[in-house]
Amino acid sequence: VIRAKAVSAKEVDSGNDIYGNPIKRIQYEIKQIKVPGRAGQETGGGQPVRRPLTPAPPPQMFKGPDKDIEFIYTAPSTAVCGRLLDTGGKKEYLIAGKSEGNGKMHITLCDLVSTWDSLSPTQKKSLNQRYQMGCECKISRCLSIPCFVSSSDECLWTDWAMEKNNVDGRQAKHYACIKRSDGSCAWYRGMAPPKQEFLDIEDP
Repeated sequence: VIRAKAVSAKEVDSGNDIYGNPIKRIQYEIKQIKVPGRAGQETGGGQPVRRPLTPAPPPQMFKGPDKDIEFIYTAPSTAVCGRLLDTGGKKEYLIAGKSEGNGKMHITLCDLVSTWDSLSPTQKKSLNQRYQMGCECKISRCLSIPCFVSSSDECLWTDWAMEKNNVDGRQAKHYACIKRSDGSCAWYRGMAPPKQEFLDIEDP
């Protein structure tokens, strides 16, 4: 799961199918987003004092290999589950896909690809802090009402059923499923860290 922008695209060969026909893929060259360090001047004793350049953090890899992703591959059209990215270099994306090793990644229509600007403040904050608190939880989809969880470590996702087949509804935008002190899981709303009272709640 990375934050990146696509800077170029080209069609490349990716072997042959069982009939000997060439398989085509789109290769996107990408740049993972970094937050640059800053240098500046402060006034000390009437004289400007140069502050040292603060080191830039590594590219944003929310989940994945240590090596930076340099290329993303996808099918050549949406008709065969390809995912189209803007290559103007201005649009930033949150991209989830399958790592192919050696700085390569593959995405399809089924993978999460969202423009960074479309994410809510809660989603952006949760990528670094909140979602990791729910790695041991299970999110169960509710496709129609009524629906229920089968165990205490589940969070019931109801956006699809409650908001007319919307996969990017209120829960997705503003909530995170996190694990509490008793091992149960529950939805938590907001950007602030969960209070201990919430983590210590025990279901009856």
